[in-house]
Amino acid sequence: MSVKSLLHEALGLPPIERAFLIEELLSSFEFSNRKEIDELWAKEAEKRISEIESGKVKSIPGEKVFEEIRNRFNL
Repeated sequence: MSVKSLLHEALGLPPIERAFLIEELLSSFEFSNRKEIDELWAKEAEKRISEIESGKVKSIPGEKVFEEIRNRFNL
């Protein structure tokens, strides 16, 4: 199976299953500094939440994001 067809199938999964798949793929990498990476991601998430709540950035609905991805990669 090609990566493109695998991605196409994965994008068809319900959001919770896509999140599970992402987590499993990421955990397949061996990071020696996993705790540091998790802390950095948590800090980034808090920053993004703050930016959205303050109106500094505008969120885009997930459906629109995935539509743009499908269009860009002809999926």
